[in-house]
Amino acid sequence: MSQAASSTLRVSAFYLFVPLDDFQAMRDPLLAVAEAAGVRGSILLAAEGVNGTIAGSDDGVETVLAHLRRDPRMADLSEKNARAERMPFGRLKVRLKREIVSLGVESVDPRRRVGAYVAPQDWNALISDPDVVVVDTRNDYEIAFGSFEGALSPETRTFRSFPEWVRGQREAGRAKKVAMFCTGGIRCEKATSFLLDEGFEDVYHLDGGILNYLEKVPREESLWHGDCFVFDERVAVDHDLRATWGEGAPEEAREVLPDDLYARTEPGEPSSEDGVKA
Repeated sequence: MSQAASSTLRVSAFYLFVPLDDFQAMRDPLLAVAEAAGVRGSILLAAEGVNGTIAGSDDGVETVLAHLRRDPRMADLSEKNARAERMPFGRLKVRLKREIVSLGVESVDPRRRVGAYVAPQDWNALISDPDVVVVDTRNDYEIAFGSFEGALSPETRTFRSFPEWVRGQREAGRAKKVAMFCTGGIRCEKATSFLLDEGFEDVYHLDGGILNYLEKVPREESLWHGDCFVFDERVAVDHDLRATWGEGAPEEAREVLPDDLYARTEPGEPSSEDGVKA
């Protein structure tokens, strides 16, 4: 590891849809491990899985991830990492939730079926297809920071409003192919599952979300424009996944952001009813 990397904190975002019938009993041991490791951030546990973003030393973050992966059900847990020169979270939270990201449609189950995953390296070709409708599943203030050119915005304030928007679009005709993306992939797991339940047939989503795309696709080949909003004190990250700490935040985003968003430490939807990071 380079000296520059060792002098910064590791920010790790992760999620996994997996049956966790004992999720309530998992909270205290996980909290104890994370506290002892000196990490901060937010982790959500629910019967449908785990979702979180944490920051700390490399050893501290790895300790928490190793604890989760020791559970055979979460052996396949993967994470997306970035660096930050200062702590982007005020404290540590491990919370019990009904959903790890809140769509509010009980019948939707990403463990049962989701849309086709598209690798970042194949994403440009897909969204350049004129027969594909590209949908940004994030909220309006997130999209104000940046998006893929030509992507439709559902103009929502919370993810729970997404189903209503989809059903409204159906009245205008159903697209043959729909490609969706979000910050880290979790919202698209539920969004594609919902579209399939609604009768859409060819549904795709960006594997690992925008963060994975920015990591894997060189800037000179990228179709991404702007920064990527994140739900912590970094506010957004640029194409090199460097924290902006709110510098250069678009005026239109400031107008729609909740008044206390910059003080929030939970990397999730801004309403308490919603789940962690996208």
